[in-house]
Amino acid sequence: MLVGQGKTQKRLRIRLHNGTAASNLSTFLDGLLDRKTMAEIRTSNLITNKDGLRMSYAMLRNRWDEAREKAAMKAATDGDTTLAATIRQFQFRDIRPKAASEIEDLTDASRLLGHSKEETTKRIYRRVGEIVKPTK
Repeated sequence: MLVGQGKTQKRLRIRLHNGTAASNLSTFLDGLLDRKTMAEIRTSNLITNKDGLRMSYAMLRNRWDEAREKAAMKAATDGDTTLAATIRQFQFRDIRPKAASEIEDLTDASRLLGHSKEETTKRIYRRVGEIVKPTK
């Protein structure tokens, strides 16, 4: 899949398959495309609402806020007020650092985020500690 970085418009090819196995992104995109085909949606936008219309930033943001509040309410109802507070602090813009932190290889994370220097990814976007093995 070919994408352009938002800030620099650097072109990236994202691998959707690792050998013969499809990645989670590939499965997600296939599902979106299947829904578009079944609903006979004719728009070129990848993410649409249930009526097949383009999702604006505001629409995505509203859905994000609603889902976050629903998750926080569930955590509070289950008695975990600490988790509920943490969920409420999570912001829409936190997804980029999350992606950088989930990718184990710093070089891969840096390339995905479009950084020319790994240090930028490490210093600004990596928010978890290095993964290490225990002594035994």
